[in-house]
Amino acid sequence: MAELNPYLNFADNCEEVFNFYKSVFGGEFLTLMRFGEMPAEYQPAEGESQKLMHVALPIGKHTVLMGSDTPGNMPTPVKGRNFSIAIQPETEEEAKRIFDGLSEGGNITMPLSKTFWSKSFGMFTDKFGIDWMVNLQ
Repeated sequence: MAELNPYLNFADNCEEVFNFYKSVFGGEFLTLMRFGEMPAEYQPAEGESQKLMHVALPIGKHTVLMGSDTPGNMPTPVKGRNFSIAIQPETEEEAKRIFDGLSEGGNITMPLSKTFWSKSFGMFTDKFGIDWMVNLQ
């Protein structure tokens, strides 16, 4: 069965936000990756290498709070609307079924495809205006 986690997006203060959340929830980051650590073909724009590409903080037995800064070539996140639901399916078939089903009638931002961090990843806004990320490890 797939797992759901909140995914937060920030313009340029994701690290500050997640250090604050860490001070409240405790624990350690499962992942903290900067844009400058991406493979050469995905290098960020000048001045963005220290921004966070992905951070993950466990905040409960089955919940991980995740987030990232938004690159300058993408729209600036709007406070109060700067989140997605991240879903982690267990199989490629489940990833495709969920992606195709939930994105029907919506707007696909990034088609479901292989990335350097996962077997399959895609993003979309469903027909009700909810942002989703499907990430198969």
